[in-house]
Amino acid sequence: MKDLKGAGLTDRLAAAAAAKAALLDKLKPKPTVTDPDFADRGAQRAAELSDVRAARAADKKAAIEAKAEAVAASAAEVAAVEEQVLADKRGARKERKQLSKAEAQAKRDARYAARKARR
Repeated sequence: MKDLKGAGLTDRLAAAAAAKAALLDKLKPKPTVTDPDFADRGAQRAAELSDVRAARAADKKAAIEAKAEAVAASAAEVAAVEEQVLADKRGARKERKQLSKAEAQAKRDARYAARKARR
């Protein structure tokens, strides 16, 4: 057993410094073994990453093109429907004009007939 009462100030300071140094040595990073393929793995990861990015870019481009085609197709459908609506309106307007013309003709004929009947 140590005799703590007999230890002097310098002995205690030296023991404290040694204990502190031992704690710090515990916390220091230990030398590691480096993998010889470390650089190759980095290059391989970079190549895989560029492949994945290229695939995603191609998928994104294909999706954008498909969406553009769908929008163009729907725009064409809308244009066709609008053209059909306009054609229906034109046809209805022509019918109304013909009917009103026929009605005007019938009224005029009735007036002429009434005038002739009075004479």
